[in-house]
Amino acid sequence: MRMVDLILKKREGGILSAAEIDWMITGFVSGEIPDYQVSALMMAIYFRGMQSEETQNLVRAMIESGDTIDLSEIAGIKVDKHSTGGVGDKTSIVLAPMVAAAGVPIGKLSGRGLGHTGGTLDKLESFAGFKIEMEMTDFIRNVNTIGIAIAGQTANLVPADKKLYALRDVTGTVENVSLIAGSIMSKKLAAGCDAIVLDVKTGSGAFMKTVEDSFELAREMVRIGELMGKKTVAFVTDMDQPLGYAIGNALEIKEAIATLKGEGPEDLHEICLQLGAAMVMLGGKANSIEEARTILEETIRSGAALTKLRELVAAQGGDASMVDDVSKLPGAQYSHELKAKRSGWVASLDSMCVGHASMLLGAGRETKDSIIDLGAGIVLRKKPGDRVEAGDVLAVLYANVEAKFEGAAEELAVGYVIGDVEVAPAPLVLGIVNNG
Repeated sequence: MRMVDLILKKREGGILSAAEIDWMITGFVSGEIPDYQVSALMMAIYFRGMQSEETQNLVRAMIESGDTIDLSEIAGIKVDKHSTGGVGDKTSIVLAPMVAAAGVPIGKLSGRGLGHTGGTLDKLESFAGFKIEMEMTDFIRNVNTIGIAIAGQTANLVPADKKLYALRDVTGTVENVSLIAGSIMSKKLAAGCDAIVLDVKTGSGAFMKTVEDSFELAREMVRIGELMGKKTVAFVTDMDQPLGYAIGNALEIKEAIATLKGEGPEDLHEICLQLGAAMVMLGGKANSIEEARTILEETIRSGAALTKLRELVAAQGGDASMVDDVSKLPGAQYSHELKAKRSGWVASLDSMCVGHASMLLGAGRETKDSIIDLGAGIVLRKKPGDRVEAGDVLAVLYANVEAKFEGAAEELAVGYVIGDVEVAPAPLVLGIVNNG
């Protein structure tokens, strides 16, 4: 085979065979096929798309490019959850302890944040000493012992995805349904779970900007999961505004802890209940969504979910006392208030602007080598639907370098639109996709 022939075939709208995809992935991972040719193929796929069979073959080839994880030693049905990324999305920090406290084993491999989206691992490292790198024997032992472990992906788990995503990120070929589905599902399927719950974000702060594209991605990922023998459910959820009020690593940990105490924001509480209920159902611990919600709500009322977070932090070397005394978490030396210039109602709040402002403060990575400031970020005071008067505080920005406020405040101010008419908040969950 010749790589140029595959590029020309896809450029003209042809369908790549399983053998061609296998050959391309193997050659790319080994270094025999150069980046520039794979970049050309990714651009052809971006414009021409892939058929369902092609996407399925791409996922399989990517999984086979490296190791797969065997979680069969963990008792029970292992249910994984994945979010396509958003601003203020700390659901895993809340969900994992709740679902584990409900009796569903949680062995989760997570990633770091890049750009305006936060990473679960970065947030967990707000707990002093928390170790995200674990031997698989320790990972499995923790799940069997306390019901939960959250760690970073092993170096050789789907290496094809690491190389492909790095290339797509710098060649403008990220936002393609087949390529996003392939990237997400190859990692989830290689990670050894029995069932998968997907949170597909839609809107200004998401990869998928339109509801139609988000549902297309959700359907494709559910189809892939089911074909690979994993029960899969996808929720399409709003990301036109941030989730909750806190954006930034330690700030989001504080909000997650408040939610586990029953004191968190309503939107975060509700999305965790909906996603978590699906996980409890798939994990065989409830016979209906209503029963699953009741079980999860009881984990909060009883304190069992918060206890599970303490156990997780302690088991992975972190300072569990921070769960009860959040003042010990990383903080910021400086704060700055963004105030409303006029009275009215908050009509919209652009998630991308909020995420970018948080990144400018140091809470996110502009490049993979950027060092995150765990104490930096934003706490929103007003969100869409809220009444504001001129001079009211819209948000408080936190940073350890005072000079960062100017650019970040300007970016955040652009995200706020204040109008003269009261608006109803957008629905949190736009729909559910499953094979049933």
